[in-house]
Amino acid sequence: MSATRQTGVARRRLRQEQTRRLIAIGLVYFVSTGITSAADREMTREYLTCLEKASGVTFEMIACISAETKRQDVRLNEHYNKLSSKLSANRKKALVEAQRSWMKFRDANCRFYYDPEGGSSARMTADECLLNATADRVRELKLLTTDR
Repeated sequence: MSATRQTGVARRRLRQEQTRRLIAIGLVYFVSTGITSAADREMTREYLTCLEKASGVTFEMIACISAETKRQDVRLNEHYNKLSSKLSANRKKALVEAQRSWMKFRDANCRFYYDPEGGSSARMTADECLLNATADRVRELKLLTTDR
């Protein structure tokens, strides 16, 4: 094997090891903050029950996260529409711009968490990012709506 190829293989192994460590750190964070964060973010009871039943099985946890993200997206749209209905035309334009910018940021940020070489754990971390960002935005829009 040539020196150049050996160097490439070594770099790839190092990158894979760094990815595994990043995922491990993310999973430790996820497990240690999951239930508290879920309550703080007003996740549904269905989600908490689903996670308990998943018993740490990654594939099942991903299914729970996906279902809750859909529920949170419904809540997001409800609070967005409620807030939008209370705003003047100029403020509505600003809200539309802010929401579009937030969506671009959320999607780009959560895509960063997904590493194709990270396997199902990387997917779960990225999906959890999407869920948490959406739930946080729901809470923010809800607060803006109740202030009006």
